[in-house]
Amino acid sequence: MEVTEEALRRKLSIVMPHLDERQRRIVAGAEARALGRGGIAMVAQVTGMSRSTVQDAVAEVDAGVEPSTRVRRPGGGRKALTKTDPTLLADLEALVAPTSRGDPESPLRWTAKSTRTLALELAGKGHQISHVVVGELLRGLGYSLQSTAKTKEGSSHPDRDAQFRYLSDQAATHLNQGQPVISVDTKKKELVGEYANKGREWQPKGTPEKVKVHDFIDPSLGKAIPYGVYDVGLNEGWVSVGVDHDTSAFAVQTIRRWWEMVGSKTYPDATRLLISADGGGSNGYRSRLWKLELGRLAEEKGLAITVCHLPPGTSKWNRIEHRLFSHISMNWRGRPLVTHEVIVGLIASTRTRKGLKVRAELDTGTYETGIKIRDDQLAAIPIENHAFHGEWNYTVRPKAQAPT
Repeated sequence: MEVTEEALRRKLSIVMPHLDERQRRIVAGAEARALGRGGIAMVAQVTGMSRSTVQDAVAEVDAGVEPSTRVRRPGGGRKALTKTDPTLLADLEALVAPTSRGDPESPLRWTAKSTRTLALELAGKGHQISHVVVGELLRGLGYSLQSTAKTKEGSSHPDRDAQFRYLSDQAATHLNQGQPVISVDTKKKELVGEYANKGREWQPKGTPEKVKVHDFIDPSLGKAIPYGVYDVGLNEGWVSVGVDHDTSAFAVQTIRRWWEMVGSKTYPDATRLLISADGGGSNGYRSRLWKLELGRLAEEKGLAITVCHLPPGTSKWNRIEHRLFSHISMNWRGRPLVTHEVIVGLIASTRTRKGLKVRAELDTGTYETGIKIRDDQLAAIPIENHAFHGEWNYTVRPKAQAPT
């Protein structure tokens, strides 16, 4: 029968108060031995004893315990450092307190606060302490090892939530009427070649795949630029892997390829298309080229294309990030992206238990940067700004459907 931590805590809370120090140690050792693997940690957690004390108690039990009436007098044994060195805790907390990070007088302002570094700093103040005890004291003070947490988004637009609701309503309307809804974005550019890729994969023990030490770009291979289209209604993805530049023309060409290869076949009766996109980058709401290229696509395919941009500072909430790009990254973790063809293959093989399917192709086209769109060209685009934040929400129509 497995003993839970709570059951052991109840049991020992009844027994321990009636025992002297030696008896408590023997009971702790016997319980830890009876629990087996993990017993020392559990007993230490429940009793408040240190792991080393419980380990010694187990060793004592294993060696055989002889009856004895000898009991250490109260207060006997080595005193805790915090008792013999009354300023130790205050000096330690002064070194690690968060407010010390901005203090120019703090000796550890520019130093990693490891327990060994802290022990050396405390020794410089006259305290004799090991790094192990520093760790114990920090835990007692309520400190733990923690990484940074990305939670500060900066200032948000006052209509942020309203824009999300507007986008959600637009998506629901399109989906209910059988019209396609897609989320688009550019995935992080990747170096092509024998470079380290975050993550691990199974390999024969001791034979990791060898990659380059430095991440200097190989001019002969360049970078891969994955631009994705995620079909919200069908949980399917399309990714074009570019080799040139991430421009608005490349972004719209990817949407065009998705429509020609997948969208038009999946939605043969569609007359409209809703695109959810970030507010910046190659598909940003300020990009004139983006709107010009969308106008050409709308005219070619006879589609009224509505675009709803995510409000500023919310790109991480783009549906494609969580439903497509994250799974691609997991699928190729630990794999060097040695060629563009390998990248296309890894993207196309991405699957999830919830049914995600992905198609991918290599786009070897060239896309000029720095193209300027004149005012008259922009004015000629049959674009209708919506009443609510027309800079974020607009519809581009074929000229035949444009209001007169």
